[in-house]
Amino acid sequence: MADHLMPMDPITWHDFEKVQLCVGTVVAAEDLPNARRPAYVLTIDFGPHGVKRSSAQITKHYGREELVGRQVVAVLNFPPKQIGTVMSECLVTGFPDANGDIVLTAVERPLPDGARLV
Repeated sequence: MADHLMPMDPITWHDFEKVQLCVGTVVAAEDLPNARRPAYVLTIDFGPHGVKRSSAQITKHYGREELVGRQVVAVLNFPPKQIGTVMSECLVTGFPDANGDIVLTAVERPLPDGARLV
């Protein structure tokens, strides 16, 4: 069974509250040069939380142009991580499809940038 399908240990509500999942709008999407796997560098506006960059391996389902203006859900309170030439400042969330390619997590309606999952 794939790792993402394995049962996980329960967490407490307090544990869940530590994860800062917020909505932001993609303002730019560029190819990540020299990536081992094709990826984009997304620049995302999280309103009061500022503009952050993230590396995202989502090229199978999304073109750069269609990402601009799209709202995404990201974890904002991970420490920054160097991904190739880019410092990734947040983790954009998604789910693997049957082939393992990532489908972005989406919100049903437009929300203010920076809105937090509660």
